[in-house]
Amino acid sequence: MNTASKKIKISAYLQNLWKYRFLLVEIVRKNVKLQYRNSVLGIFWTFLQPLLTTLVLVLVFGGIFGKSNEGIVCYPIYLLCGRLLYEFFTQSTKRAMRSIRNSASVIKKVYVPKYIYPIANVLSNFVTFAISLSVLVVMMAYYMIFTDVAIRITPYILLSFVPIIILLVLCTGIGLILSTLNVFFKDIEYLYEVFCMLIFYATPIFYKVDALGANKFVQMGLMANPLYSIVSMFRSCVLFGEMWNWNHFFYASVFSLAMLGIGSLVFYKKQDKFILHI
Repeated sequence: MNTASKKIKISAYLQNLWKYRFLLVEIVRKNVKLQYRNSVLGIFWTFLQPLLTTLVLVLVFGGIFGKSNEGIVCYPIYLLCGRLLYEFFTQSTKRAMRSIRNSASVIKKVYVPKYIYPIANVLSNFVTFAISLSVLVVMMAYYMIFTDVAIRITPYILLSFVPIIILLVLCTGIGLILSTLNVFFKDIEYLYEVFCMLIFYATPIFYKVDALGANKFVQMGLMANPLYSIVSMFRSCVLFGEMWNWNHFFYASVFSLAMLGIGSLVFYKKQDKFILHI
């Protein structure tokens, strides 16, 4: 396929996405409503769930990793920043992974661009993630007003959306890859659960990498995790009030864009065979 043909296909791909933008918005809205449909507290769980899990993690790990204040302004906020981003990554990719199989009945009856489903699931989780960020705002306000913790709010906090956008791109790319694999290999769901647990411990959510006392090769292996760079960038802006490390920015950006490109290509090449396996 020549370059001109590739450009035409990519252009048609984007035009089709724009054409079905209202359907995409409607699916996102439906997913957000259905998430807490049978819950008494409803969407309030979006606020309460990260707060409760953070309190549990602080109780469990605070005595081990939170004793030293060296490099950590406020351990609960430090932990919450990592937990929120990790939770968005895992939940959005898991739901995107199951999106094609869960929408099999619709796909068999009505033509809709199939990539709408994984993208919509990532975006619906992004909406709930954005709401859950209010927990971070409330906790930061509490520590600033009622304690003597020196949390610095600087203009760099306005750049906190950058690592969030990079994470959104990463989730979309990985979601497209997983949704494709899940059509042909149902076992990927069980393997991915194990992988998410590995990512939880390989991401400095409740610890600092340089506090592990591990050798340089282990630290470099942990830093190869793109979530490490994204979480570090977010903490720099929100918690430490400083500019992020540009190495983190370039690595996370390139990795996320690469995943989006690979995910789009894999999904595009395999989507016509979905109907034979769902």
